[in-house]
Amino acid sequence: MRILLTGAAGFLGSHLCDRLLYEGHVVVGLDNFVTGNRENLVHLVRNKDFTFIRQDVSETISVRGKLDAVLHFASPASPNPDSPFGYPNLPVETLKAGSLGTFNTLDLARINHSRFLFASTSEVYGDPLEHPQTEAYWGHVNSVGPRSMYDEAKRFSEALIMAYFRSKTSDTRIVRIFNTYGPRMRLDDGRVVPSFIQQALRSEPLTIYGDGLQTRSFCYVDDLVDGIYRLLLTDEHLPVNIGNPVETTILDFAETINRITGNTAGLEFHSDKRLGNDPERRCPDISRARDLLGWEPKVNLEEGLVRTITSFREKMGII
Repeated sequence: MRILLTGAAGFLGSHLCDRLLYEGHVVVGLDNFVTGNRENLVHLVRNKDFTFIRQDVSETISVRGKLDAVLHFASPASPNPDSPFGYPNLPVETLKAGSLGTFNTLDLARINHSRFLFASTSEVYGDPLEHPQTEAYWGHVNSVGPRSMYDEAKRFSEALIMAYFRSKTSDTRIVRIFNTYGPRMRLDDGRVVPSFIQQALRSEPLTIYGDGLQTRSFCYVDDLVDGIYRLLLTDEHLPVNIGNPVETTILDFAETINRITGNTAGLEFHSDKRLGNDPERRCPDISRARDLLGWEPKVNLEEGLVRTITSFREKMGII
């Protein structure tokens, strides 16, 4: 297939480029580098099956030649208000990527009669009252809260995609992505994995917002990409959770990173800095992914963290 991938220079997008090319597809990557990183695509410059377009997905998209698939992965994704790349500091850009950007990519897919896949998020469940979260759960989301620009952009996109599917018979798919980590995350991303690893490698105490008892489920990027690719090849139109169902507290996660890195500086708690509407528990029910895709994660947390920490050492110039 010839595939357009928006957000191609991002952490997840660049890994997905690699997988698509490995599978023999031709990839057209699109990114405006608001949060994407050029370094993530340097290794693809000489690949004859990869081309790149620098463009904002919220503007009209024009791609020459037939496209067999359009994958919309462009959006800021970090909730950290202290990071310049966090969506609290890019609220309009985030909302435009999840509204105009979704319109543009859906129309491009419709014109090309191509399949469409959208990167949604576990954030559509908000601070969930159901646990673990199934795709049938409608969510518990604050539409005017500090995370609303991201949550509602994704929820709007899902509604728009289903409207295209139902009224225009567009060939659409929706993946709901849970916390993902691995090499190529930005050092200045502001999310918990890069923040903790950097602090540990600098022998600093790991900063925990709140009491650390809030939970997440961390999926290694290779596993996530495998699930996304399998979904692309199916005819499933309703949302599918892709994530690791093994739940861990932020406190345990921090202690694991300190143990792996040998950091003895401990932990530092900041209860006043936790972003409002931060979910207390986050864990996917992946029954549909198992049934529909024959997928489940293979890389355990410790193995994935060792790989990620190694890549961060290289980025930070720490031997």
